Amino acid sequence: MHKKYRIWFACSCSDNRKSKSVPADKNPKWLALSVIAVVLAVVGAAAEAQQPTKIPRIGRLIGSSLSNFARAETFRQALREIGYVEGKNIVIEWRSAEEKLDHLPALAAELVRLKVDIIVTGGSAPTRAAKEATSTIPIVMIGDNDPVGSGLVASLARPGGNITGLSALAPELSGKRLELLKETIPKLTRVAVFGTSTQLGNAQMLTETEHVAAALNMTLQYLDILNSKGIETAFQAAGKSRAEAVLMLLPGRVGISQRTQIVSLAVKKRLPVIYNGPAYVEAGGLMSYGVSRTDLERRAATYIDKILKGAKPADLPVEQPKKFELIANLKAAKQIGLTIPPNVLARADKVIK
Repeated sequence: MHKKYRIWFACSCSDNRKSKSVPADKNPKWLALSVIAVVLAVVGAAAEAQQPTKIPRIGRLIGSSLSNFARAETFRQALREIGYVEGKNIVIEWRSAEEKLDHLPALAAELVRLKVDIIVTGGSAPTRAAKEATSTIPIVMIGDNDPVGSGLVASLARPGGNITGLSALAPELSGKRLELLKETIPKLTRVAVFGTSTQLGNAQMLTETEHVAAALNMTLQYLDILNSKGIETAFQAAGKSRAEAVLMLLPGRVGISQRTQIVSLAVKKRLPVIYNGPAYVEAGGLMSYGVSRTDLERRAATYIDKILKGAKPADLPVEQPKKFELIANLKAAKQIGLTIPPNVLARADKVIK
């Protein structure tokens, strides 16, 4: 049998009459105070429950034109697959330099002022702009050529700062492109290499290319192109030296905005050119081989998820690419009188006819 407890409190009377002890459940003041306390507790709990949840804000910084950025939907889809829907539980602040890379520092500073939770960069130039703009906001890079050599991270295993993400293995791929040129043109012996000496990682790419060229008994002619004004001059020099093909190692800041001109000059000079990105082939170039940027976009979403859940960029290893793409353009080959061998076409991930 349960015991009953009664709460009493003393009521002091002002007329000096004998104090009375009154049960709490019979006292009007006690009941009023109890009701008020309960109401305040309920209202407080309801207000706390209705507090808006902070929606993560992602800054996306790219150098190319957003209207031509085909991987934007891939990025959104990758986020949706792990539960982040743009406009619902995540906001993406897109900032594009529209191929005017000197605008990147200002755009990066703008994202910092917006206090975004993470900045996601595409390519070397945007990553460096973001690094200069902040040392505290996490940065997820997508496809930097040489993050260790350029000083973006301390090591791939332990980045050590506010930057992590995915590398692009640019030095190693330069040699592979030369091998593909040789397979495409078996009698190839002289190749012009278009590069930019001021680009971080350029020396490593050239060294790798020279090793492969020696193994294939090929002669290289390196032509340094510091800005877009030097492109036509380089093609003229390649023609005078009787180069039989061109290996394109130009960074995006020099070549991408001029890809139409580059493709046109290659046709005019009847020079087979292998490029370091699909944008050139989509503009009418012969062939390209490189990292699958689409795959990198998908994998970047995983970094975003981990950081939003509390992981620090310094502790997230920089990952290397896992998928590569060979793209060939049969129409471009026909324009310069070249037949791409069946064994090369069989390995192509995409063939433009």
